[in-house]
Amino acid sequence: MAQKSPLDRLKDLNAQAQLGGGQARIDAQHAKGKLTARERIELFVDPSSFVEIGRLVEHRSTLFGLDQQKFLGDGVVTGYGLVDSRKVFVFAQDFTVLGGSLAEAHAQKICRIMDLAMDNGVPVIGLNDSGGARIQEGVVSLGGYADIFYRNTRASGVIPQLSAILGPCAGGAVYSPALTDFIGMVEGSSYMFVTGPNVVKTVTHEVVTSEELGGAFTHASKSGVTHFTYPNERELLDGFRTLLSYLPQNCQELPPRWDYTPSDESRPALDTVIPENANAPYDMRAVIDGLVDDASFFEVHREFAENIVVGFARLGGRSIGIVANQPAFLAGVLDIKSSQKAARFVRFCDAFNIPLLVLEDVPGFLPGTDQEWNAIITNGAKLLYAFAEATVPRITVITRKAYGGAYDVMNSKHIGADLNFAWPTAEIAVMGAKGAAEIIFKKEIEASSNPAETWAQKEAEYAEAFANPYGAAARGYVDEVILPSQTRIRLLEAFSLLENKAVKNPRKKHGNGPL
Repeated sequence: MAQKSPLDRLKDLNAQAQLGGGQARIDAQHAKGKLTARERIELFVDPSSFVEIGRLVEHRSTLFGLDQQKFLGDGVVTGYGLVDSRKVFVFAQDFTVLGGSLAEAHAQKICRIMDLAMDNGVPVIGLNDSGGARIQEGVVSLGGYADIFYRNTRASGVIPQLSAILGPCAGGAVYSPALTDFIGMVEGSSYMFVTGPNVVKTVTHEVVTSEELGGAFTHASKSGVTHFTYPNERELLDGFRTLLSYLPQNCQELPPRWDYTPSDESRPALDTVIPENANAPYDMRAVIDGLVDDASFFEVHREFAENIVVGFARLGGRSIGIVANQPAFLAGVLDIKSSQKAARFVRFCDAFNIPLLVLEDVPGFLPGTDQEWNAIITNGAKLLYAFAEATVPRITVITRKAYGGAYDVMNSKHIGADLNFAWPTAEIAVMGAKGAAEIIFKKEIEASSNPAETWAQKEAEYAEAFANPYGAAARGYVDEVILPSQTRIRLLEAFSLLENKAVKNPRKKHGNGPL
């Protein structure tokens, strides 16, 4: 039999690598409604832009039957490509090869592209679909995970890191995504848990399904582990492309700026968005949509801690991050989960030079034993710390309530905000008029022949004095009281003014925030 030429041999090896675990396993992946690793990459990057690295790598263990199976690539496709003509590094675990399990060579391939991403200041995106550590390779698999965790941590705040969960993700495999900036999951086919349902049943005697324990909805609404959920893989990958459009390539760059042609920037509809009843809810997303460029708001963590809204948007083509209390849910109070959610978002924006807009309507912190016993003090301080250490341009607009310590925490001038505006409907005070009147005028109310009437009078008296923005404006805590319809104009001017802001922090290794 004639020996194959070097060129033909290379063609055969490339064809073998392209097949992964074989056509039968590819067909099985498709039968489950899932794409293969290579199909995912091709969908994610610009057409014909992907360049693979490490295609011919093989696993090295020969124990427990692995000497009988050789798969080129060792269960992960790694390389780089373009997303909207901007470079990204990508790895995609291949479930058709040994269940996408991670071992020595597999981990080294991922580490290689993470190192290249760091060296070149380029985002790294992980498409995770793995059965976990490869048991046949023992501690080598565990070491491979730790090598990846170390690089995730080193890259944090230097380059954006995104994790798509496209299948089961268990044990040590969940910690790399947890160390990255944003996680996306697919409804009905993505799972994340440290221990699976069978182990849970054995140890705690709880009977729970994979979906209940670690499905997309669970992590989107209960734990907050995932930031985005999508009905299928294609929409998730498209969502990640959109997310990248708001982000810089690395911490040394500014976010992309889109072309924008100014027109009439007034928004009359905002003049009527606040209800006449100060306790009536309204949807803060209506305010956001009225302020930002058309259809540009990209919400993060939508199903988690719904009393606060965070996300990216564009204002005059400029990428900004938005943190907004949501009066339509729990009256917009700050609690443990909302503080955690907002704090992490603020820190991400600050790390990647994305200016912050805060829309404030907050009646205070949520009271109760559940909150106190689960450390609302420490968790509320996380948000305070995040805003106070942020050096990006920071602007606050108080739309209605700004009560108590929550006024301080929500990017007040006192913790370094650059410009603070208030609408005429703003109420800036230690607490609401009703509760304040009860405390201040307690004796007068009790001694009155008509306590209810006296209480109402004193409430009105307190509201007249404090339930407005003018006392704060008189002291310079608010820079200007503006009409809602003029807010977009003021914000365009303000962010333009602050675009060259530079802050030199005290020299230190790092702060010791309330983790």
